[in-house]
Amino acid sequence: MPFSRFSADQLDHKIPVGISACLLGDNVRYNGGHSRSDYCDKDLSDYFDYQKFCPEVAAGFGTPRPTLRLEGDPNQPRMVFTKQTDKDVSATFMATSNAYLENLAHLDGYIVMKNSPSCGLERIKVYQENGHPHMQRSAGLFTKALLQRYPLLPIEEDGRLNDPALRENFLLRVFAHHDFRHTVGDTPSMKDLIAFHSRYKYLVMAHSQPTYRLLGRMLSGSDPRPVLALKDAYFETLMMTLSTPAKRKNHCNVLMHLVGYLKRSVDASVRNDILDVVEQYRRGEVNLATPMTLLHHYLKHYGSKYIKEQSYFAPYPTPLGIRNRV
Repeated sequence: MPFSRFSADQLDHKIPVGISACLLGDNVRYNGGHSRSDYCDKDLSDYFDYQKFCPEVAAGFGTPRPTLRLEGDPNQPRMVFTKQTDKDVSATFMATSNAYLENLAHLDGYIVMKNSPSCGLERIKVYQENGHPHMQRSAGLFTKALLQRYPLLPIEEDGRLNDPALRENFLLRVFAHHDFRHTVGDTPSMKDLIAFHSRYKYLVMAHSQPTYRLLGRMLSGSDPRPVLALKDAYFETLMMTLSTPAKRKNHCNVLMHLVGYLKRSVDASVRNDILDVVEQYRRGEVNLATPMTLLHHYLKHYGSKYIKEQSYFAPYPTPLGIRNRV
């Protein structure tokens, strides 16, 4: 049964997210150590119900173990031990990884380990026969298979989460993914889809005005596809659009649209003050939280129910302070 309403700030459960086991402090790395991430293990653990996995240990390579690397064709690399390059262990590695991947449809995100030939998201070296790496890089074998099996699943490296824009974008996608799965569900009605879209209009607009218009047309009643096909098309378009961080100018456009909802209830001088702060954000003098907090204060008092329920105001838990850095 889909949830009737979703609020990132009022969750009564944790969101299921996959993660490389070493990032939670498990001693599963090649040297018997770990790569614990404070941000993942502390800050995000209040909101995420982690499913941890180490594909190298699952494949039976042991801990500690010889180092692994990728070789051959960057588009289809093989996995070998660094000092036993004649021994291709790709099939052994992928057998357990593929079995694990078959049971991840319940996840709303995945955090992988950077620089790993197994779990790296990008820039993983693939070596030639002469021992030198190709110019072209790859994802780790496990993450490459994860991307292919679940192309709409939000996936990010632990190291990239140190970038405020990438961190904000990953968390936004995880919560949107979870929201859609639980409020729209597997057997939705048009009412479910329209209700979800109604809450996400301004969040989508902040990422792409063309997509904002496209999704509106998709649910306008003129699209001949059945509801399940519409749901799949809508979700794919939504997640692909949200995968690129929103630009500052787009946020400003949305904020100015929202100020318009105060036209009949708030004095012009107050609206101008809000617009001045939006302009400060446009120039990079303040962060997004500044105009957002000011605008949200007035909309909570004077805005309609429709505006108050916009996911744009809290697409992820406010206590994380994400918008204080973007």
